[in-house]
Amino acid sequence: MHLAHQQLFKKLDKNGAIVVICTGYANLSPYVNRAEHTNFPLFYYPLENIKHLTGEEFLNLLKEEFPNLKKIVVGYDFHFGTKAAYSTDDLKELFNGEVEIVDEYKLDGIAIHSRVIRSFLREGKLDEANKILGYNYAIKGTHIKGQGLGAKQFVPTININVEEFLIPQEGIYITQTTISGKSYKSVSFIGHRATTDGKFAVETHILDESFNEEIAITISIEFFKKIRDNKKFEQYVDLKRQILTDIQQANKWFEKREIK
Repeated sequence: MHLAHQQLFKKLDKNGAIVVICTGYANLSPYVNRAEHTNFPLFYYPLENIKHLTGEEFLNLLKEEFPNLKKIVVGYDFHFGTKAAYSTDDLKELFNGEVEIVDEYKLDGIAIHSRVIRSFLREGKLDEANKILGYNYAIKGTHIKGQGLGAKQFVPTININVEEFLIPQEGIYITQTTISGKSYKSVSFIGHRATTDGKFAVETHILDESFNEEIAITISIEFFKKIRDNKKFEQYVDLKRQILTDIQQANKWFEKREIK
């Protein structure tokens, strides 16, 4: 649900709806989360259930399930039917209603596609990814028990198990963590704990030192900016010194911006 998708949604009226083809791969986040970025109802079609249909059969399915269908809005590169053999030209020919084709959408010269956003996230370029998403990328997960070293040796962190979301590049990030509907400024770590047990982890540290809330089962982390790459330290004291520097940098960043 990025800015290019929003260009399609602008063409819908109050009776519009969004059909989502669930491919099962190349997704940024679980399908259910897409509802957060539109007011239109979403209808999900697993690719496995429709990939055998010809173009005509696919359109017949849509007309059967949406009897009042009068208009279809798609992107310029939309393909459908068996082996994606049917193009927008075929759609215009086969559908007896209005078909509107939306041109490729660019922002600052960058053509907006999901693959571009995935690339930015894998490279830790959150500024760029957020810009063409039209919102800040976020992941959700369940609270799990950590090593127990944070509060004792470093700073207290909340450990999260994240599934289905595309995880940004390993490193330290300026973030906002939401717990039980309340958001807190935070610093988050993603990656293998190179200095301790070497295991992969997603951890977040709440910057408010007075934070003492009960940790909810589901937690979300919204990403603003990458601070640095993941790194191995020879001594715990060196890691703690770096963590305190990261926190200081994040606090300065928040001081310059009013996070809604």
